[in-house]
Amino acid sequence: MNFDLLFAILFYGLIALFYFRNKKKFKVQGKIFFLYPTHIGLKLMDRIAKSCPRVLKVLGYFGIVIGFSGMAYIFYVLVNGAFSLFLVPSAAPVVAPVLPGVKIPGAPVLSFFHWIIAIFLVAAVHEFSHGVFARLYNLKVKSSGFAFLGPILAAFVEPDERQLAKAKKREQLAVFSAGPFSNVVLGVIFFLIFSFATGPVESKTIDADGIIVGQVMAGFPAGKAGLEAPFVLRAVNGGEVLDFVNFSLVVSEIKPGDKVTLTTDKGSFDLVTVPNPDNSSKGFIGISGFDQKTKVKESFRKSYGLFAYKALHWINLLIVWLFVINIGIGLFNLLPLGPVDGGRMFFVVLLSVFKDKSKAKRVWNFVSLLCLLFIVINMLPWLGKLVIFLLKPFVFIISLLL
Repeated sequence: MNFDLLFAILFYGLIALFYFRNKKKFKVQGKIFFLYPTHIGLKLMDRIAKSCPRVLKVLGYFGIVIGFSGMAYIFYVLVNGAFSLFLVPSAAPVVAPVLPGVKIPGAPVLSFFHWIIAIFLVAAVHEFSHGVFARLYNLKVKSSGFAFLGPILAAFVEPDERQLAKAKKREQLAVFSAGPFSNVVLGVIFFLIFSFATGPVESKTIDADGIIVGQVMAGFPAGKAGLEAPFVLRAVNGGEVLDFVNFSLVVSEIKPGDKVTLTTDKGSFDLVTVPNPDNSSKGFIGISGFDQKTKVKESFRKSYGLFAYKALHWINLLIVWLFVINIGIGLFNLLPLGPVDGGRMFFVVLLSVFKDKSKAKRVWNFVSLLCLLFIVINMLPWLGKLVIFLLKPFVFIISLLL
């Protein structure tokens, strides 16, 4: 039973119940964006803005620079990912749904409780930062609260849009970039915590036990040899590859045309490598989506018990997901797309360039549609999996009837 999916369904059921009981208090925008306004955190935003205005203004400049740098980077990643899906066999999409129970190649499964904690913290910090910078420039913040964009959990602050539109362009850019910038900074902090604290501590409690392979590329040697993902790779040509260091060293020495024997948890498989699509001088097996398989050290198990390791592992995964989701949501919000932060920053720049609001809006709409197109292209593999998942019960019922 998929408990993560079960918890998610229960959670959304409770949210739906809350919505119907408090329907009059919700604001609905565009029929899919549901906002529940409160005044939570407004006084704290004001207090922080007034306590260190000089520091915040300096951070605002950094936020604008990071904002436009991140916008260029994530747009490039999105475009490159879309073309790779068409040109590179079995290329992985660069966009993935951040939902509990969804398996993303190369990443641990996101549990429901990791998801709800991470999303709450990411959204709260993001929107709180918008509010702080709005108050820094004496812009009124009408309300704060939580929201839903379809099934996507979010938070919001509601600044006075008329005041915001009349503010200096630099101030507008600082307000818009504050949310993504805070997420990027928070993501870096959690990365450092993982790199220098929780990660090293957990590594002392486990031993490497092979490489989990999450994807076998169609038409390449591994697939032709009969391998099916997922499987655990433990040796290549008799040499152990229990961790990523050994795996990388062994794979780097493989040339095109080499005969290779893979020892896995499903048996041994012989194949002949082909030239790597990215570097023809290197041999290519045709596998991807790697993850480390581990086992708890016997000495740790005897001293502290398995529960202690599971608790440590759970905390470590939370730190990892807080890093991944902060960076992912921070960068995604910097896309020059419609009403998201990057879109609003881009529109401010267009107004400065064109002076004519109607012309700026036409360019803004075109770029937004372009971004949306590339997002849809990158989401196609996931949409295909969703369709198959939804059709499975119907196929099963039809098979019973026939």
